Amino acid sequence: MAATVTPHIAGDPAALTARQRELIALAGRIGRERFAPRASRWDREATFPVENFADLRDAGLLGICVPTAHGGLGADFATYVMVAAELGRHCGSTALSYNMHVCSTMWSGFIADALAMNAAQRADHGRIRAIHYARVIDDGCIYSQPFSEGGAAAAGKAPWGTRALKVEGGYRVSGRKIFASLSGAADYYGVLCTLEHPGVDGGSLRDSLYLAVPSDANGVSISGDWDPLGMRGTVSRTLILDDVFVPEEARLMPEGLYWQAAARYPHMFATLSPTYMGIAQAAYDFTVSYLRGEVAGMPPVKRRMYPTKQIAVAQMRVTLEQTRALFLQTAREARVDPDRDARMRLYAAHYTIMENANEISRLAVRTCGGQSMLKALPLERLYRDSRCGSLMLPWTAELCIDRLGRECLYEAGERDEAIES
Repeated sequence: MAATVTPHIAGDPAALTARQRELIALAGRIGRERFAPRASRWDREATFPVENFADLRDAGLLGICVPTAHGGLGADFATYVMVAAELGRHCGSTALSYNMHVCSTMWSGFIADALAMNAAQRADHGRIRAIHYARVIDDGCIYSQPFSEGGAAAAGKAPWGTRALKVEGGYRVSGRKIFASLSGAADYYGVLCTLEHPGVDGGSLRDSLYLAVPSDANGVSISGDWDPLGMRGTVSRTLILDDVFVPEEARLMPEGLYWQAAARYPHMFATLSPTYMGIAQAAYDFTVSYLRGEVAGMPPVKRRMYPTKQIAVAQMRVTLEQTRALFLQTAREARVDPDRDARMRLYAAHYTIMENANEISRLAVRTCGGQSMLKALPLERLYRDSRCGSLMLPWTAELCIDRLGRECLYEAGERDEAIES
């Protein structure tokens, strides 16, 4: 296994643990040798990167956040996001889909461990999650995490429209998830839904339930086409759940615990941004190689001597380093109950990464010129993929600005007095 680490994603290698250096190097090797040569195919065909996930499975990376006691790699938040960013550098669609899988083990793993549960809940959760971990480690199963429903639920503003009714031995689930990444490719869909209570209409955010629905269960279907601007290899078609029965062991978190996690561990919602950190780095890397005449398969024509090119690449590097600084700082601040400043910094980092990935890609296209429009080169794909980040729930760019602006100006529980006419 390679011992070296490319410092562009992870910053100073001396600030990393030996395990972090090892895993980032592994991701870099797989990304360079396997993912990058295939990336244009998944994009062109809008098909799922099956071969890439086979590589992740063979490398043990499907279990990156599964505790070592269960046969996984036991990575913490900071380690995972740096690995994900390195993968995103080579294939954005793979890294984004990979995140949807990893979150199922992360949320049920060290995030759940940090939350308040009574002894019976903790013991039951330990028993159930061992079942899910064994599927990942022993059977190589892929989990997904369909989130969006087309309303306010994914932004945390309303209860989930997808419903779960408790019945003997488990739950019956009905609903619809749009932009369901890995649709048709996942073995289990980690579905967020609202647990219905007899005699109670609607339910609340506190009634959120997180269930793993088998892809082959009766009542599960996939609908719609998938022909988007970017992130085409995620194959995020619509997931339909029509009175699907799942057993009690489908719970990825105890009843009601997701609401606690959402309130107390906000970093769980920032795991999409590492992919875009990797895309930003990839756009910069390609521009430097292009200006130096070092792009494989192209004539070795240097363009670095022009002042306009030098200024542009300097601007890209400044933006990249600003973005990386926030990325790494917030990655290392991930914990339960972060203070107010850390939470606001997280909003700022997520917004910055998503927006700057597109800005760096835009500068790369302009700087490299007409060649960048060719699909034989990766820049036009990087540009299209980078534009998708700011649109992705639960934290779109607009929602980050909305939350950040409010928290800058209001203390917890503070309200404005009504102005009398």
